Amino acid sequence: MERHRGTAVRSRNSRAPRHRTSAVLAAVLLAALALVLAMCGGTNTNAGGAGPGRTGASNTDTALGWGFTHTQYSADTGDDDAVKRARDLLSAQGLPQNQAIMGWGAGNPEPSPGTYDFSDLDRRVHYIRSTGATPVITLCCAPDWMKGGRTGASRTDWSVKALESAPLPTHYKDFAALAAKVAQRYPDVRHFIVWNELKGFYDDTAQRWNYEGYTQLYNQVYDALKKVDRNNLVGGPYLVMDSYGPQDQSYASALKGPWGSVDQRVLDAFTYWNKHRKGADFAVVDGAGFTRTNQLIPDAFGATDKLTAVSEWVREQSGLPVWWAEYYVEPEKSGWNEQRRVATQAAGLMALARGGAATAFYWSPEEQSGPCPGCLWTPTQQGGGGRELPMYALIAKFAKAFPPGTGLTTVSVAADDVPNVRVLASAKDVLVVNTIDRAIDAKVDGKSFPMAAYEVRWLTR
Repeated sequence: MERHRGTAVRSRNSRAPRHRTSAVLAAVLLAALALVLAMCGGTNTNAGGAGPGRTGASNTDTALGWGFTHTQYSADTGDDDAVKRARDLLSAQGLPQNQAIMGWGAGNPEPSPGTYDFSDLDRRVHYIRSTGATPVITLCCAPDWMKGGRTGASRTDWSVKALESAPLPTHYKDFAALAAKVAQRYPDVRHFIVWNELKGFYDDTAQRWNYEGYTQLYNQVYDALKKVDRNNLVGGPYLVMDSYGPQDQSYASALKGPWGSVDQRVLDAFTYWNKHRKGADFAVVDGAGFTRTNQLIPDAFGATDKLTAVSEWVREQSGLPVWWAEYYVEPEKSGWNEQRRVATQAAGLMALARGGAATAFYWSPEEQSGPCPGCLWTPTQQGGGGRELPMYALIAKFAKAFPPGTGLTTVSVAADDVPNVRVLASAKDVLVVNTIDRAIDAKVDGKSFPMAAYEVRWLTR
C-alpha cells in the first residue's frame, strides 16, 4: 500500500489480491514538465557517464537498518532554507534512503529507446548523497514504449493504470539495459530492488500472480546489474504480503497467527521466485499488519505481530537478509492522532526487529503545505519547513538504538502492565509503548514511571 498525499490507492478488482497501488505523479504537472524537457532538449543531454554530484564511498552491507523512501514531494525541492534545514536534519544520522527510477518524484528516464532523461533521478540521488546516507534505487517503473505505449517525453501516460503496467516480455531485455544504465550512472549505489509489488504481473484470468514472468524479468535485470559491477547488490521480489482475518479462509495458508493468515497465492509467488532466481543478495517484501479489509486483529498493536511472523518465514525460506520496502500499521482514514500513530509505528518497528529484518523503509507521506499526518519533516515547499516531526524522531532514535543484529534481551514488566505495554530491550536501551488510550503507571525493568495515553518512552539501562 503505497501512500500518495495521505491516500492509499487500491485496485477495484475485488477478486484479485489487493494491489497496493502507487503514489503516482500528478498527471497534468508531469505532462507539462515532460513537454518542457522535450522542447528544451533535456531528454538528449544526460545519457552518458556518472550522474552529477560527488559520489561517496559505496556501502556494500546487506543490512542497512531503518530508513525511508522518497515519494512525490520530498525534501529536495522547495524553499531554499527549508531544503537546507531538512538536509541538516537528515545529515545528522544518515538514514538509508530509497528512490524509484520512474514515478514517485522521478520523470520518465528513457522516453524513447536510447534517449534518456535522468534529471529528476539525478536531483534525488544528489540530495541523498548530500546527507551522507546510503542511496537505494528501486527499479520501477518502466517507460511507456516498453509496455506497448507511445514514445516521447510529452506522451508519457502518468495514470496509475499505465504506470503500473509491467514491461512486455519482448522488452524485458530493454528494461534490464535501462537498469544497467542506471547502475553505471550512479557508481556509488550498490543496492537495487527489482520492480515494485509485482505491478502488472497479476493474471486476472488465472487469479494468481504471474510469478514466472516476473522471475524472467528479475533474472535479466540481475545479470545486467552484476555485469556492470559484481559488487552490486540485488533483491526481489517485492511482494505484498496480504493477509485475511482468522475467520476468512480465502486463500488461507500455514503462515498464520491471531492476526490472520497470509494469502497462499503470495507465498506461491515467493516460493517460485526463490527457487528459480539466478541469485539474490537480499529478499524484499512489503505489507501491513492489518488485513485486506483493513481489520486490525486482535487490535492495532497485536496486528503488528504479523510483521515478525512474515520476516521469520522469509528468512527461513530464502536464507537471505530480509528487507521491507514498505510496511504499514495504520489503515487509511483511521482518524488517529499523531500520538497514537507514532505509538503504533513504534510497535511495528519492534515487530520488525524481533523478526530479524535487515532493512526497512518507511513510506514517507508527502504534502506541499498544511498538516501532514505521519510525515517525517514539515513540507519544504513552504517557508519555515524542513523541521523534524515526531515520526522522524522515532525512526532515527530506533535506528540508533536497535540497528540490525542488535542482541535483544528480556526485561521485567509488572503483571498488571503486561496487557497494556509493548517493550523491546537491548543491553543498553529499552523502548516502552503504552498501547491504550489512557494514562497508566508502569513498572518496567525495575523502574516505575507514569505514561500518558499512547506514550512512547525510552529508558537507558
